[in-house]
Amino acid sequence: MAEAILHEHLYPTLKKYFGYDQFRPQQKEIITNVLEGNDTLVIMPTGGGKSICYQLPALLFEGVTLVISPLIALMKDQVDGLNANGIEAEYFNSSQDSLKQQEILDQVAQKKLKLLYVAPESLSALNDILKESYISCIAIDEAHCISSWGHDFRPSYQQLGFLKRSLPQTPIIALTATADKATRQDILEQLNIPNAQQFLSSFDRKNIKLEVRPAENRVKQILDFVEKRREESGIIYCLSRKGTEKLAEKLQHKGIKATAYHAGLSFEDRSKVQEDFIFDKTKVVCATVAFGMGIDKSNVRFVIHYNMPKNIEGYYQEIGRAGRDGLASNALLFHTYADVIQLRRFTAGASNEDLQNAKLDRMKEFAEATDCRRKILLGYFGEYLEENCGNCDVCENPPRFFDGTIYAQKLLSCVARL
Repeated sequence: MAEAILHEHLYPTLKKYFGYDQFRPQQKEIITNVLEGNDTLVIMPTGGGKSICYQLPALLFEGVTLVISPLIALMKDQVDGLNANGIEAEYFNSSQDSLKQQEILDQVAQKKLKLLYVAPESLSALNDILKESYISCIAIDEAHCISSWGHDFRPSYQQLGFLKRSLPQTPIIALTATADKATRQDILEQLNIPNAQQFLSSFDRKNIKLEVRPAENRVKQILDFVEKRREESGIIYCLSRKGTEKLAEKLQHKGIKATAYHAGLSFEDRSKVQEDFIFDKTKVVCATVAFGMGIDKSNVRFVIHYNMPKNIEGYYQEIGRAGRDGLASNALLFHTYADVIQLRRFTAGASNEDLQNAKLDRMKEFAEATDCRRKILLGYFGEYLEENCGNCDVCENPPRFFDGTIYAQKLLSCVARL
């Protein structure tokens, strides 16, 4: 069946609804696997085209594809985009009144919808339609959120294991941009899809230049960096809400269209920041890690980390928001041991403190590397790069080594005498 669909409908559907003549690497194989009714795990970098892997099959299935996503603030934007392309899609969440919710459930029952977006917290309200006669496929976006091994664990995702037990014949496709081997295994176990076929794309984003700098005078360094790129869009990640506001203010004083984004803002204010950024009314967003997931903006030219991220997964996902159009982009990270100390304080007493500290150590090793940074980054995800990348600060300015034995002996002698 899938083979016939592949030749007769797949490419025309791709062209009609998404405007593409060809698939990106692995997309066709993933879509075919889903259409054949198989469970699937997709690890594909930001901008690699994950969403088409479930949106296109949804158009060819008879019933609705249920899309579980943590991105409540962006569901409307995603649905509006699909509707604009002629795809029947809706979202279901607590912001809607009971009449609207019932109307959506009726549309599902009448098979008038192809995609229904829902947060895991709202699943219990869909009990009447969680049947195989209605649901043709389940897509779980940002699937790393289900795993306590992952970098963005969300307890609300842990309930999702019931879906396979309730709908054993319905294919599940789990998707994320970032997951190491342990996280991938945990996703499969938590979702009860141990035999799912795994599709791992390359983690190598060659167009993003990797750079790490010492954090001395980082505000001045950032101001100088952005000043040279006034017409370019960028994201600057900070650890604290106050940090985002202070940095945005300093950029504004330089005449740069910058604004702050954090969880302390109202829903309306956060939505406005996102919209202004997407439509280039704002050039730079100074944000906590609450910003960026699901942002569909291809021309972000730089991502700056004011503070060191707590793990490589988070760092990789955040820098992946730059250069989605394939053009040259920059990822600049400021490193200071003070950030390491602060991040260790955050994890103190946590149930998985040892795991988080081990991940932080890997992040610190990346920041202090004297070898090609891309080799280290890809190696973390189990991908081997044979030659140096030539597009990181270490490759461009290799460190010079000298024999420091005598200097070390003098220092140790000084310590001993004191």
